[in-house]
Amino acid sequence: MPTLTRQPATRTPAPAALSFDERLALAVLAVDARIDTGPLDLADVIRGPVDASAPVLQPYRTPIAALLHRAEIRLLNDGWCADRLRDEQGAVCMIGAIRAEASSRSEADDACTLLLDIIRDEFDPTAETIASWNSRQRDGRMPARILGHAASRADARGV
Repeated sequence: MPTLTRQPATRTPAPAALSFDERLALAVLAVDARIDTGPLDLADVIRGPVDASAPVLQPYRTPIAALLHRAEIRLLNDGWCADRLRDEQGAVCMIGAIRAEASSRSEADDACTLLLDIIRDEFDPTAETIASWNSRQRDGRMPARILGHAASRADARGV
């Protein structure tokens, strides 16, 4: 019968205890490995396809607020342009969108007056006209956003 010899048990050394800061740093690395920590481009979040065939919901009951909302939708659907009311491709500026959606010239004038006041009060006190402010924009994101904001402010004012 063979004899069995007993081997001495080998122990692995216990890991050194980690400090709180070291554990926290490892936790941050683990979370970063699971998520994308790159910068967020808000243009990709805000901009999206607009379905022109879908019915436009009218969230505002006051006439000027409703007009400004429709102008925002038109600008988003048709595209934005500067230095003219409408370009060859059908894109519109802010005033062109308001005029296209207004039921009368006086309604368009009232909406433009309110819009210019809001641009001056809340965004650019140096704006001389809507057209000059619109022309200084790089793309249609800010004009569309301003039209939406103006619609909300008009509704709050009851106009």
